[in-house]
Amino acid sequence: MKTLYIECNMGAAGDMLMSALSELVPDSDGFVKKLGGIGIPNVTVEKERVQKCGVYGTHIKVAVGGEVEGEHMHEYEHSHEHMHEHHHHHHHSGMSDIEHIIGGLAVSEKVRENALAVYKLIAEAESAAHGCPIEQIHFHEVGTMDAVTDIVGVCMLIEELAPDRIVVSPINTGSGQVRCVHGILPVPAPATAYILKDVPIYSNDVRGELCTPTGAALLKRFADEFSNMPHMKISAVGYGMGSKDFETANCLRAFIGESRELGETDEISELRCNLDDMTGEEIGYAVEKLFEGGALDVFTTPIGMKKNRPAVLLSCLCRPQDKEKIAELIFKYTSTIGVREYLCKRYVLQRRDITVNTNYGEVRAKKSSGYGTEKVKPEYDELARLADENGVALSDIKIL
Repeated sequence: MKTLYIECNMGAAGDMLMSALSELVPDSDGFVKKLGGIGIPNVTVEKERVQKCGVYGTHIKVAVGGEVEGEHMHEYEHSHEHMHEHHHHHHHSGMSDIEHIIGGLAVSEKVRENALAVYKLIAEAESAAHGCPIEQIHFHEVGTMDAVTDIVGVCMLIEELAPDRIVVSPINTGSGQVRCVHGILPVPAPATAYILKDVPIYSNDVRGELCTPTGAALLKRFADEFSNMPHMKISAVGYGMGSKDFETANCLRAFIGESRELGETDEISELRCNLDDMTGEEIGYAVEKLFEGGALDVFTTPIGMKKNRPAVLLSCLCRPQDKEKIAELIFKYTSTIGVREYLCKRYVLQRRDITVNTNYGEVRAKKSSGYGTEKVKPEYDELARLADENGVALSDIKIL
C-alpha cells in the first residue's frame, strides 16, 4: 500500500508542506514551473535550497507582484488579522473572490475541489473564531494569492503522488502568543484551534506559532488518520523548510513508501440468550431495537432445546462499554430471564469510505484492507438506486 507519512514535529504551515511534498515527486523543478503557470494572478514561484541545523531541504518562495510575504503572514487568518505595513495599500478579497480565482486555474477538477474544501475549512474556522458570517470575512490581497498558491500547490502534489493512505503525526502547535491587529492572542490562534478539533496536538518549549490555519486545514482535509509513523518501507523523504530559525530545525518532513496494513484488533462483548416462546415477528422487532440501541451485529440461530422444542439462539455483538445497556434492551424486548456474556477478541480490517465507478455511474463503497488483503464493496442502497434509475437488476451493475 502506497503510504504518505507527514511528520509535524517542528512545523505545519502550508508553504512547508508544499515544499516537503515537492521533494517526493520525480520532477520537483517541473512541478515548480507548472505551479507558476496555472494562472494565479501576479504570482511567481521559485525553489531554493535551505539549511537548518545542518540539514538541507526545500523552501518554495512565492512572490506576489515581486513582494514575498514573511512566514505565516500569508496564512488566511493572519493575513486578515496581523499587522502589516502594506495592509492599507491592497484590496481585500472575500470567499466568492477565492472561488472565482480557484475556478479559473488550469488544474484538474479534483485539485479544484480539494482546494475549495480546504478554504471552506478555514473560512468556517474564521467565522466561528471571530463571530461573523463567512460572507463578511475578507483577506489581504497579497496574503490571499500566497495562500492560494500554497493550498493549490499541495493539492496538485497530493494528486501527483496519489497515495493510498495518508498518515499525519500529532501536530506541534508551538507555544506563547501572537500579536494581531486586535491584540495579543495565544498559540494556537483561535482559527487554528478550531480547525484542530478532534486532531491530536501538543506543545513543547518552542516559543512561536508552528501550526498555521492553512497548514492545519490542509492536514485536516487529507489525513486518513493522525498517529505515529506506520511500519513502512521508505522510498523517498522530503524536507520543507520554514523561514524562521529555532534551536531545533524548523522543518516539516514527509515520507513516501510502501506499508503493509495489518488491520486492527479489539475486544467485543457477545451477549446470548435462548428463546423458545416468542413469535418470529416479536424476535424480528427485538433485533431492530437492539440495532437501534447501538449493537454492532445481531443474528439468530435455530437450536433445539429440552423436550425437543425448536427455539432460537439470539446473539448480540456490542462494545464492552455498551454491554449493560444492550443487556437491558434484551430483557426489555425478549422473553428471556437470563443473558450470557462472552468476551471476544476480534481481528478487524481497516475500513474507509470511497467512491467507485460502475457501468451506470458513481457509487459510494466501503474499502477494507489489512492482513495482506483488500476488498471493495459498494453500498447496497447506492446499487439499488442505480438499478431503479436505470431499470436493471443489481447483478447488471459492475464496478469498472
